Amino acid sequence: MSHLLISAAHKSSGKTTITLGLCAALHARGLRVRPYKKGPDYIDPMWLGMAAGRSCLNLDFQTQDNDEILRTFACGLRETDIGIVEGNMSLYDGMDLEGGNSNAALAKLIGAPVILVLDATGVTRGIAPLLLGYQAFDREVDIAGVILNQVAGQRHEEKLRAVISHYTDIPVLGAVRRNPELRISERHLGLVPSNELGTAREKIDYTAGVIAAQVDLDALIELAAARSAGPDPALFQPEPVSPVRDLRIAIARDPAFGFYYPGDLEALERGGAELVPVDTLRDSELPAVDGLFIGGGFPETHTEQLEANRSLRRSIRTAIEAGLPAYAECGGLMYLARSITWQGRRHEMVGVVPGDIRMHERPVGRGYIHVQETGEGPWPLRDAAGRLAGFHAHEFHHSSIENLDPDCRFAFRVLRGTGLGNGYDGVVYRNLLACYAHQRDVGANHWTHRFLEFVRHCRSRTAVRAAGG
Repeated sequence: MSHLLISAAHKSSGKTTITLGLCAALHARGLRVRPYKKGPDYIDPMWLGMAAGRSCLNLDFQTQDNDEILRTFACGLRETDIGIVEGNMSLYDGMDLEGGNSNAALAKLIGAPVILVLDATGVTRGIAPLLLGYQAFDREVDIAGVILNQVAGQRHEEKLRAVISHYTDIPVLGAVRRNPELRISERHLGLVPSNELGTAREKIDYTAGVIAAQVDLDALIELAAARSAGPDPALFQPEPVSPVRDLRIAIARDPAFGFYYPGDLEALERGGAELVPVDTLRDSELPAVDGLFIGGGFPETHTEQLEANRSLRRSIRTAIEAGLPAYAECGGLMYLARSITWQGRRHEMVGVVPGDIRMHERPVGRGYIHVQETGEGPWPLRDAAGRLAGFHAHEFHHSSIENLDPDCRFAFRVLRGTGLGNGYDGVVYRNLLACYAHQRDVGANHWTHRFLEFVRHCRSRTAVRAAGG
């Protein structure tokens, strides 16, 4: 199957913009495009999924082993024409000395030719030794093409093309001119998510037009077809699907909350859940559901609207107090706390998490997190012998929790990372689990299955009590 990995020589080279434009331009041509993102990111995949017309899947060495990455990648290529993987950081950067979890390692694992996006600002002849060095560093990595970015003009482009042609055998697939209109607004956690930006569709369409005009898409498609290796989707069986959907799970989906892995939502549905969207900004009450899931997002930028929607806050609080099984991550934790204070203003929130949220200018928790179950959680992970286990996840928050009830119970002990900041994460209250860690449903941690089984258990227990009068 045809596929490519888009990487760069350093961060902020414009690879997200280029990848976004490629996905949208190829989709506009009628190709079935599957986007992927290396790492645990939520925001870039939201943009890429909108551009490609298909959900973006994450490939992450920290939470998945190699076999699971290959399965995720191969299964995602079913019924598609081309897969496009956006790397994170630069091509050879990673968390270990040997680069075992780098973009280069991912490219080799999935048999992807690499397209390097190079920021050409202030450089001409100097681009040749950079490319030669990248080729020589690891001969097993197939650097198949270059897309020049931030090109100053025609003369600059001609010099760059001449230098690359003279000193290397790498084809130049495009030269994207310096254009401030291509920039996507950013905030403290990166790009503004596509679910918040009302002009997201217009931005994507504009970027697609620029890329289609300045990148040789025909050459890129031919290169992907000729140089791709990797797994055959036919070798992987699809995940089993529950024959019935016997649970209704409310899920916050609105401009304030949108950080969900598509694979996790699919796992919930395969496990028998009907996902019922809830707009925390506009809906007046929680619908009749068996459970609640509030993922991450940016509640701090919507505090006034969230506070103003008193009826929904009251409805959620009443439901959780009555025992509704609920799970909240990061932004969801913040929303369920007593209050959020940001830029000197305090806003009332749901009030079931016994603490107050304070925003900070710099990150409080950022990166991968490793936690161990304490046994206090409502649906803990256990190993094959039934012992409490640990798992890897990630966190990225500029907030901390204050005035936490001293009698609060915690689901996780933090082995690596920050969590709630006291060596623990995962507030447990009645049937609620609320944490800063973002879990991902993977082979080592099928959290969606455990959550749904807990929801079923709570529902049956309620039914028994009701039958008993």
